[in-house]
This record gives sequence, structure tokens and C-alpha cells, in this order.
Amino acid sequence: MTAVSISLLHRLRFAVVAVVAVALLVPAAGCGGPKKKKGKKGGLTIKQQLEKAEAESTPDRQAAAYVKVARAQQASGDKTGAKDSAKKAFEKLKGEGDASLFAPRLLDVAAFLVESGDKKLARDAVKKAVDLCGTIEDPMRKARVLADAGGLYGDKAKGLGDAKSAKDTLAAATQVAEGIEERFRAEALAAVALGYTRGGLGEAAGEMVGKLEEAAKALEEPRAKAEALAAAANVQAQIGKKDAAKALLDEAAAAAKSIQRSESRAYALLAVGTALAASGDTKQALTLLKDAEKAADKVSEADTREAVIQKVRREIAAIEKK
Repeated sequence: MTAVSISLLHRLRFAVVAVVAVALLVPAAGCGGPKKKKGKKGGLTIKQQLEKAEAESTPDRQAAAYVKVARAQQASGDKTGAKDSAKKAFEKLKGEGDASLFAPRLLDVAAFLVESGDKKLARDAVKKAVDLCGTIEDPMRKARVLADAGGLYGDKAKGLGDAKSAKDTLAAATQVAEGIEERFRAEALAAVALGYTRGGLGEAAGEMVGKLEEAAKALEEPRAKAEALAAAANVQAQIGKKDAAKALLDEAAAAAKSIQRSESRAYALLAVGTALAASGDTKQALTLLKDAEKAADKVSEADTREAVIQKVRREIAAIEKK
């Protein structure tokens, strides 16, 4: 047999082995018993995912993992299992722990409980999150949690539809946000404005946007200014004021493009690009995000560079999927 013939025979044998291996791995149609439901990550079954959730190192991580499993169960049609997993997530957050970690998780749990139809337990979870805000020391995080809780209280479609609780909670969020250091105030005000918007309190949202724009335009540092203006534009777009949103985004883009430091420039362009996409201008959004990617690629510190690049690419991918 020639060398060529031997080589060909080896390749044919390899191909046959590969086909057989695939055949063994893929069950024939209609054969075998019911398949085990597998999750998206690592092909784990629901049971394995639940075991992994229970094995997480802290209660807030356990809760987050249980909510993920609950969503997988809901998607597969196992509504009873999904509710049980969500309840377990809530139980994990009833004990002692870091309020700044527990409160946002409680809102995640509440949002899922609303989706699954258990508004009573969802209300309990939101109330506990708001109560925990009393012990959160970081004013930015406190304002954001209160803003998110207020939005969830008021949201008629995906929340509790409770206008009174929404107003009270968002008023508390506003008070916290207005006391934050000027450099970070606009970001907090944006969170509150979005909370009012989600909660169906358009008039209050409009008033908050006025404070937000004032805070944003007072900033001198270009990255902070660009991000704050982008946040204000996002709120304006959500309450239907497209022209005002566009004007703010033009100003935000100019501020972002003036930045020389690569990391700051990348993050600022990312913020403006994301806001542009949210307002419907995907073409301009992609242009700015490509510029953000170029800026990110010039960041000298490797871990930081990779983190920024991944954030930008995720946003680009999300836009391109639409």
C-alpha cells in the first residue's frame, strides 16, 4: 500500500470514529425516556443548579443564584418550581447581612415574584429592601436602591401598581440624592428620575430631570459631564421628549470626545452610545461605541483594558442583534 493510500485510510477511519461518537452522543428521535431539563450554563440540570445555588458562599450570592434558577424553571414551564426557588431566595435574605448587598437582591427577588404572580410576597421583599436602606452608609447606593424600589412599587405592568408607596419611596430617594457630593449627584438624580418614570409619575420625573440637567451642566470634569448628560437624555427620551434628549446627547458626545485619557474617554463614549441606542439612534450609537472600543484598546493596564473592551463589545452586540 502506498503512503498516500495509508494516509487516506487513516483519515477514513478517523471520520468513521467521529460519526459513531456523534451518533452515541445524540439520542435517536423518539428514543429513550424523557430528557433531563438542563440549564443554559454548563449543561447543568435544574437539580444541579439548585444544589450549586445552595452551595454559594454568602446569602446574597445564594439568593442571586436561586433567582437565576427560578427564571430557568419559569422558562421551561415549571411555575411551581420557579415560585419555590424565588421563595428560597427571599428566605436567604431575611437574616443578618450587608444591607448594601441584600437590598438590591431583594428587589431582584421582588421583580421575579411579580412576574410569577405572587405580588403579596413581592411587596414584602420590596418593603424589606426599603427598610434595609436605613443602614446603608453609601448615599449613592442608598439613593439607587430607594429609586429602584419606588419604580417597582409604582410600575403597573411589571410592579405593584402602588402610586402612594412609589411617591413616598421616591421622595426619600430624592432627599438622599440631593445631599450627595456634586461630582456624583447627577448620577443619583438620574436613578431617581428613572424611578419616577418607571413608577408612572411622569410629572415628578420631569421636575427631577430639570434638577438633573442643572447638576450635569454644572460639572466641569468631562467624563462626569458626559455621563450625567447622557443619563438626563435617557430620562428625557423615556418621558417622550425626543428633541430635548437629542440636544443633551449632542452636548454629551462633545464632552466625551474632548477627553484625552483613554479609560475615561472609553467610558464616557460608552455612556453616550448606550443612551443614543436607547433613544433609537443606533447608527450614531454604533459610531460612538466603535470609538469607545478604540479608546479602550489604548488603556495601558491589561485588566482594566479587557474590562472596558468587554463592556463596549457587549453593548455593540446588543445593538447589532436588534
